[in-house]
Amino acid sequence: MKPGCTLVLALWLCTLLTAFADDAVRPFHVAVEEKALADLHQRIAATRWPDKETVDDASQGAQLAQLQALVRYWGTDYDWRKAEAQLNALPQFVTTIDGVDIHFIWVRSPSPNALPMIMTHGWPGSVFEFIKVIGPLSDPVAHGGNAGDAFDLVIPSIPGYGFSGKPGGTGWDPDRVAQVWAQLMQRLGYPRYVAQGGDWGGPITGAMARQAPTGLRGIHLNLPATIPPEAGAALAVAGPAPAQFDPQERATYEALATLIKQGNLAYSAMMAARPQAIGYGVADSPVALAAFLLVHPGFSRWRYGADPQQSPTRDQVLDDITLYWLTNSGASSARLYWENKGRSPLSASAQKTADISLPVAITVFPDDVYCPPERWARRAYKNLIYFRQAEKGGHFAAWEQPQLFTEELRTAFRSLR
Repeated sequence: MKPGCTLVLALWLCTLLTAFADDAVRPFHVAVEEKALADLHQRIAATRWPDKETVDDASQGAQLAQLQALVRYWGTDYDWRKAEAQLNALPQFVTTIDGVDIHFIWVRSPSPNALPMIMTHGWPGSVFEFIKVIGPLSDPVAHGGNAGDAFDLVIPSIPGYGFSGKPGGTGWDPDRVAQVWAQLMQRLGYPRYVAQGGDWGGPITGAMARQAPTGLRGIHLNLPATIPPEAGAALAVAGPAPAQFDPQERATYEALATLIKQGNLAYSAMMAARPQAIGYGVADSPVALAAFLLVHPGFSRWRYGADPQQSPTRDQVLDDITLYWLTNSGASSARLYWENKGRSPLSASAQKTADISLPVAITVFPDDVYCPPERWARRAYKNLIYFRQAEKGGHFAAWEQPQLFTEELRTAFRSLR
């Protein structure tokens, strides 16, 4: 063989092997070094605290006494190794798609007819949100359910979050993540599947439905994009509710207007405008990170662990915050807001819900940051096959009410099996 031919063949083989390597699904195991945990404890102990807030509520942010009590426990009694063991008890993998490593939990059901489902978390959440529902969804028989309701579960970490890679360039908006999720499901060998999401999982899952990749049968949302154009326009100028709204629509509008007026969505504006500026503080101080994550209105009813019966528990919330700290994902997770270019994740027109023809199921949880009426949901999604106002639960529905959340998904997707 001529030398030139040998070189060409070698280059071809190298390219081929690289392609196969990029497509590989690699087992993943969490193993945080002890020095990283020691550093966390040292930084907590060295915290310089601000003075006390000048109000008697959380309108200025996390209240000093509550946060100090939580951080004191975090630095002395909290055990990350328990969270690590919980993750490592589940089958975890990493695969490279579009140049970024995607971490995901992949639990296959013992039921041969299980329906595959990809589930997407949000901010300030993570894959920890879904830990409590993995068993009941994947193995319903072992949890008092029927084998016919079983799911194969794929639970990825959004790029820039958790153990997924951090994109090195721009363009990683919900649409691009949705494309990556479709490639992931194809790579895992699923010819048909459904998708579920809340918070950022809502726009990502909605984008999947709009893109309608081969195999996607339908979606379920627990924070849907349903705000109609006239409501969005009125909210933008802090105007009154549109005159044509019925009492339920008017109440929903007023609740949204109050949420905005009180600054409860200011965190999202900050990340959409300057995610890197936020990143410097939360990458250096674990207390700054905790205070910023806890400003999310989804935590407005959480009592910082004061109620041991409350779900999520103090340890479970610290599992999530510690994951953000150990993976240094404060800035990289915030960039998703910047990439979204100011589009409202709750606006039907901004999320182009009119372009979705696939079946859509929605569960509204009463303590969420936004509770749309069914009329808005039907306007937004022309193929709405299921809508239910749950009796309890909030923004982190799977975390807070795992049994109810599980029952909702079983019911919502039953007709698509």
